[in-house]
Amino acid sequence: MPSQKTSRALNDIGLVVLRIVVGGIAFAHGLQKILTNGVDGTAGWLGSMGVPLPDVAAVVVIAIELIGGLMLVLGLAQRVVGILLAADMIGAIALVHAPFGVFVADGGWELAALLGAAGLALSLTGSGAYSIDGAIASRRRR
Repeated sequence: MPSQKTSRALNDIGLVVLRIVVGGIAFAHGLQKILTNGVDGTAGWLGSMGVPLPDVAAVVVIAIELIGGLMLVLGLAQRVVGILLAADMIGAIALVHAPFGVFVADGGWELAALLGAAGLALSLTGSGAYSIDGAIASRRRR
């Protein structure tokens, strides 16, 4: 059985892996929206699917995915960003993906659900020791 110190280090490493993957995917989706459609094109796309206030929604979604994704990778303000990502994905499921079933290949909700659940989990766990949040917390304890 691993020691408490080893167990904590393994948990922190697990959080790094999860943060990098989830944050990296969120960042990539935000970047895709900017590079492919820009804010106006993303707003038009969201509006065509019935998303309310598509101009506002486009800016919010892109910011959460692009900036929030980078913040997750770095482990910065993870509890807040994780909740925002979860809310973004709940909106994506409810307003866009739900009618298409489970599978992402059909436009379904599986990826949004996974990213939302991971965002929620990361908001509940915190960033771990190997993060900007961890470094700030460590300095405060001194």
